[in-house]
Amino acid sequence: MKDSELQIDRSCHVLYSKPCKKEILAKIALHYPEAERETIWEQVQRQYAAFLSDWRTDLGGKKNFHNGVGGTYDCIAIMCFYDVCRDVVTFREMEEIEENLILPSFRKLRFVDINKPFWKKLMYRAFSTAQKHCDTWHDYEMDVAPYENSKPIYYEFTTCPAAEFAKRFGFADIMPALCNVDYASMELLHAKLVRTTTCVDGCRCDYTICGDKDPYVKEHPEYRDENGYRRNK
Repeated sequence: MKDSELQIDRSCHVLYSKPCKKEILAKIALHYPEAERETIWEQVQRQYAAFLSDWRTDLGGKKNFHNGVGGTYDCIAIMCFYDVCRDVVTFREMEEIEENLILPSFRKLRFVDINKPFWKKLMYRAFSTAQKHCDTWHDYEMDVAPYENSKPIYYEFTTCPAAEFAKRFGFADIMPALCNVDYASMELLHAKLVRTTTCVDGCRCDYTICGDKDPYVKEHPEYRDENGYRRNK
């Protein structure tokens, strides 16, 4: 099915991104013979349209930067792919899809070093700006703590539409594959993420961010929990 034929309300929703479609098709090609691939992809498309017909319409459409590559709607498309192909796709393959959408932008910023005060303060300003966008759309409810030179950056989300979607439609089990990319993205900036909970299994998703040379990192070692989430003690 052509993307243009997909029956979604484009006045409030957006289509999955072209990179997201490419990643999903690549995974389908790994597991299905060529003669079946188009049918499998159409099942993913139809599931996407079906879910959106029963989903909130206040996420800002194309105007909201959270709906771009790797964002809320791509996460929904990835969950639709999982719904159709869960019998064959692996957890790691699901992680790879989101990584391939999110990490290219961070790889372009490898010159950034959060161990240095200049870059740390600039990152804080970026998060503060992001909070203003969140306040506009009220999709992700974000709170950024005041900046302190001697402490890591801290912010948290108390609502997340991807997590909300996952819990409503029964995809909480695959959310670790979508959330873990936050760790990998920070590592490309010589930073470390310290996290103890997410919006899927708690009341917030916490982000404590410091340079990868900060002693704080050793005080909060990382591990994977029983659900596959990367977390810290």
